[in-house]
Amino acid sequence: MDKVEAKKRIEKLKKVIEHHRYLYHVLDKPEISDAALDSLKHELKKLEDEFTDLVTPDSPTQRVGGKALKEFKKAPHAVLMLSLEDVFSKEEVWDWISRNTKIVSASGEAELFAELKFDGLALSLIYQNGELKRAATRGDGRTGEDVTQNIKTIEAVPLSLEIHGTIKENFRAKAEKFLKNGAIEIRGEVLITKNDFQKINTEQKKAGKQIFANPRNLAAGSIRQLDPATTRSRRLDFHAYDLLADFGQSLHSEEHEILSALGFKTDKIARVFKNVNQLFGFHEKISREREKFEYETDGIVVSVNNNDLFKRLGVVGKAPRGAVAFKFAPREATTIVKDIIVQVGRTGALTPVAILEPVGIAGVTVSRATLHNADEIKRLDVRIGDTVIVGRAGDVIPDIKKSLKDLRPKMAKEFRMPKSCPVCAHELKQDGVILRCVNIKCPARHRESLYHFVSRGAFDIEGLGPKIIDVLLDDGLIRDAADLFALKEGDIQPLERFGEKSAQNLVSAIQSRREISLPRFILGLGILHVGEETAIDLAENFGSIEKLRVAEKEELERVPNIGEVVAESVFGWFRDGRNREFLGRLLKHVKIEHQKKRAKGKFFGRTFVLTGVLESMSRDEAKAKIRVLGGDPTESVSKKTDFVVAGSDPGSKYEKAKKLGAKIIDEGEFLKLIKS
Repeated sequence: MDKVEAKKRIEKLKKVIEHHRYLYHVLDKPEISDAALDSLKHELKKLEDEFTDLVTPDSPTQRVGGKALKEFKKAPHAVLMLSLEDVFSKEEVWDWISRNTKIVSASGEAELFAELKFDGLALSLIYQNGELKRAATRGDGRTGEDVTQNIKTIEAVPLSLEIHGTIKENFRAKAEKFLKNGAIEIRGEVLITKNDFQKINTEQKKAGKQIFANPRNLAAGSIRQLDPATTRSRRLDFHAYDLLADFGQSLHSEEHEILSALGFKTDKIARVFKNVNQLFGFHEKISREREKFEYETDGIVVSVNNNDLFKRLGVVGKAPRGAVAFKFAPREATTIVKDIIVQVGRTGALTPVAILEPVGIAGVTVSRATLHNADEIKRLDVRIGDTVIVGRAGDVIPDIKKSLKDLRPKMAKEFRMPKSCPVCAHELKQDGVILRCVNIKCPARHRESLYHFVSRGAFDIEGLGPKIIDVLLDDGLIRDAADLFALKEGDIQPLERFGEKSAQNLVSAIQSRREISLPRFILGLGILHVGEETAIDLAENFGSIEKLRVAEKEELERVPNIGEVVAESVFGWFRDGRNREFLGRLLKHVKIEHQKKRAKGKFFGRTFVLTGVLESMSRDEAKAKIRVLGGDPTESVSKKTDFVVAGSDPGSKYEKAKKLGAKIIDEGEFLKLIKS
């Protein structure tokens, strides 16, 4: 960027920053997040640093203002290490309080305790007669990893307990007894300061070693080192937040007092609130100030302070009802859309993707963000050259939140979806909001269909991912999925990054999938509109691939949960000559297990939708139990849904179920239904 362009950009940035500063600080009506505004200021500062003579006194930059690893032993937890439900708004906090009030039939507002939600690694410490006996990670909540030797290198973790400073006499008496004869469990978070995180990454970079994405990754990686000397070098810290021992405490806030007296660091910002409005003010204050803290934090943990009330509220899924994680707004930043390209998926769906000027968000560098479809581009009014706010949905998926039109350059270009497939130049077909390439020979569709074939849920071939598929295709070793089963070690071994052992492992993984269930086989074919549940419905109704391949469209439409669109797709797939030839070659290599029809059990004719995380079983196991009892697990909620089973952290299906008035049950109720 030359000086003329920089001057124009600086003037625009100053106006936009001032506008949003006024909305935020004067009117209290912000339109963008603090993180996005900070990102704009950062860009301005960089330009002013480069062109110092363009700095003016009115610039915002001149404002003065105040499962356990194999290497470690398994460590079972006597009391589950639970996770927390996330809430993101005041309305969701009020909903949480309302639910709890109904459960315990309480009147008035319960006293709340709030503490920082540190971005670290959860840890359990067991002390016997005051001596540290075991340190374990959370793991799956039931069983973690014994990392005692590594934890002993952390100075903030006492190797033996003693009472420090003042403590209430009734607590002191109990503490002295425990320290002489008794077990105490302390739970907390292994942390690393932001400064130490940066220093270690600098050291790692100089040594040509791994760069850690965020402090939590560094803490987790350090704790799982086989050599305790490496853990010691990482400058880790520990903050305690929970006490699993009866010292006579009746409040969670008292546990913090006891933990501090026992020699542990605790959150010094934590405090008790008599009402929710005080809590909201605290949350907003911490959200604004969190960048100043020594440690990364992404929210506050809000708990019912009364321990008896907390216990009465119980647990749902893997989360206690008596506490939630009140998260801050997702991390956001501003960047520029350099280009918009189109990707072609296995079903021919065209997805526009924004190519971004790389920007760091929540510990990772983001350079791409999906724009979903033409309607989304129109809604956002995103153009090539625009400055946009980018966030990570759930702090994971890159997402364009907003286009800042006041910063739009004159040369910004509107994006139009292509008239033909960008890969094969074939015609496109509009399918609702989705534009599809209808050429089944499209190279992009073919490549994506191979990725799908080997993926989890379909053939699930371990160690065979997109990068290896690309190499096999590009080197002409395979044409399609059927050719995978004919590969030999000698075909693969000459490829880059492959040796004798890795070639053997890959061939062995492929050969282990020569026997497969009918639903997985059908799913692996990649038929448009056929997902996991539809594949199961087809398998159970036809029983064999031979019967399915010759089924008429009318027969397919009679299958429960399969409508005209899906029936047409399945019928058309098996009538296509290229697909028939592929299927014939595939069946020469693969044996399909016999498919039994679903029994007419007590769930017969009833549909279930699962959402959130279940504690007692995986989602696949829950679906299998439903099918054994004759029920029908489906993916989407409708007025015909009989039960929505809600685990911890339920998603959008839970909200839709509430709107439709569908019957929502928790995991405990679901288990009772199964056993009754």
